[in-house]
Amino acid sequence: MIALAIFMLHIIFFVFIFIKISKKESSKQAFYNLLFMIIVFAIGWALSTMLTNAVFPAGGYSKELNLDTISLLILSIAETAFYKFYHTDLFITSNEKEI
Repeated sequence: MIALAIFMLHIIFFVFIFIKISKKESSKQAFYNLLFMIIVFAIGWALSTMLTNAVFPAGGYSKELNLDTISLLILSIAETAFYKFYHTDLFITSNEKEI
């Protein structure tokens, strides 16, 4: 259930960024950015899975907090930090205040 919530948050974020970029720049740029975010997600999940397999116990900690969920949590934290800097211009209003 936790993994599903993380996937849904990613989908909502991808759609939100796609709409913001298509309004600000163009649909072509929005598609390129969407592809970039999907690639970052796929590669980041593979790398965080390798990390969790090396560090955490084989079965995880419970049925819901298994290795895939832990790796998705690690990935989400890393992506949040990365996208905060990568998409800074989308979250600045005309008054130069961050949303």
